[in-house]
Amino acid sequence: MKLRNHLKKYANLLLRKGVNLQEGQELLLSAPIDAKDLVEEIVTIAYKDIKSGRVHINWNYGKLTRISFDYANEDVLLNIPEYSIMKYREVLDNGAAMLSIIASDPKLLAGVDPSLLAKVSKENAIKMKPISTEVMSGKVRWSLGAMPSEAWAKTVFPNVEPEEAVEKLWEYIFACTRVDQDDPIKAWNEHEDHLNNKKQFLNEKKFVKLHYKAPGTDLTVELPKNHIWVAGPKIATDDKSFIPNIPTEEVFTLNKRNGVNGTLSSTMPLNLNGNLIEDFSFVFENGKVVDFDAKVGKESLAKLLEMDEGVKYLGEVALVPVDSPISNLNTIFYNTLYDENASCHFALGKAYPYTLKDGTEMSEDQLLEAGANISLTHVDFMVGSKELSIDAYDSEGNVTPIFRNGNWA
Repeated sequence: MKLRNHLKKYANLLLRKGVNLQEGQELLLSAPIDAKDLVEEIVTIAYKDIKSGRVHINWNYGKLTRISFDYANEDVLLNIPEYSIMKYREVLDNGAAMLSIIASDPKLLAGVDPSLLAKVSKENAIKMKPISTEVMSGKVRWSLGAMPSEAWAKTVFPNVEPEEAVEKLWEYIFACTRVDQDDPIKAWNEHEDHLNNKKQFLNEKKFVKLHYKAPGTDLTVELPKNHIWVAGPKIATDDKSFIPNIPTEEVFTLNKRNGVNGTLSSTMPLNLNGNLIEDFSFVFENGKVVDFDAKVGKESLAKLLEMDEGVKYLGEVALVPVDSPISNLNTIFYNTLYDENASCHFALGKAYPYTLKDGTEMSEDQLLEAGANISLTHVDFMVGSKELSIDAYDSEGNVTPIFRNGNWA
């Protein structure tokens, strides 16, 4: 009974704060088949309470994905049908919002040839580029939520029985998303105020460079002129707010494409296309990755860096304190949505155009000229820890400590 009640509150949060679904607006909902109870609550609230337009559902099933990589011919995997792209095109042209529910298996594609995974990932990215460009430019209100799968829960809690692991992961998800509170919407409004204070401080200061120091990390990151720090709700081009990630604890912007220099070490595993990459590091010169290493998953990381030229550069700088609801659980989730909101992080690849003044109206050439990175992909990875310090520099060289011991200074 408690789970069902929390599912209703979670569904309501995803619709009203996540995508901010409007009366008469269509919704494109992607979800695993294990999420049928949550999907039922989402569809009920959408139609009954919000009076939405049609809810289009994309069901997925991880085991079928694994079967396809194990047995299908390569040309089958690379032949992405046009109708699957046109479905997105039609509903987005109708003004739909996009909500995705993930129930990941961190080891779903373990053992699959990294070269094949990279080829399929790149082909998908090429086919979906017109859609992803609209999404990352804020022309679509979208949001991402999660629910436990047994495989994910057992990865996070390996020493308990599967049913108990799923229940425990649900508890953590409800805590991280504030769904366990009496009024999650009110709790999120208060949380947004806190994030907005940090965002406002950073935007007022107009820093030009950040310096990261931690074990294995000594990195300078230049910020382009007219960069914008973003946090919590984003404003879409229709002037309505949405929250892309639930949960979210980050304040983020873009870096200057060719202005990153030094060494950078990860602090959490990265789940990339169903494969784990662990204990990895990079060396940057003039923005570009010139060397890298990984104790686990180095071949997968190498294939990622071969996707296109842009993925060798950073596209996002995100600040997250280690003293936050997610990090205080002292749990590695092996899921980027949760781990990135427990840790400062960067992203390899494409920058969000809305983190640059007038960026959503710029062409790719104009974005590059303004210092933004362009790529087919955007891959977040975590670098925060209790040993991380970050100093910010203004245009006159004055230094302001903004992180000490992993928290806001």
